[in-house]
Amino acid sequence: MLSTIFLQAPAGGNSLIGLAFPFLILIVFYFFLIRPQIKRQKDQTSFINSLKEGMEVVTNSGIVGKVTKIEDNVVRIMSDEKTFIRVLKASIQGEFKKS
Repeated sequence: MLSTIFLQAPAGGNSLIGLAFPFLILIVFYFFLIRPQIKRQKDQTSFINSLKEGMEVVTNSGIVGKVTKIEDNVVRIMSDEKTFIRVLKASIQGEFKKS
């Protein structure tokens, strides 16, 4: 009998705090995980749409080359003299910046 008394939740205004905590967790997830990911996807999409011939790009697999031809979703990259690689636009990570 004594143990059941200690396990019962206290009655009163704590239900508001109980509802606020999960709501705050959702807000934190949105601002720290979901919103930045959406921004990265928009930036990547705008970069892919702005691809032009002559740009030096790097693919997701680390291949660096110059864009020589763009056809719909396929991009031809010259990685060396006389060496051309065809890759999908989605596999291009970004512009290659020499450091």
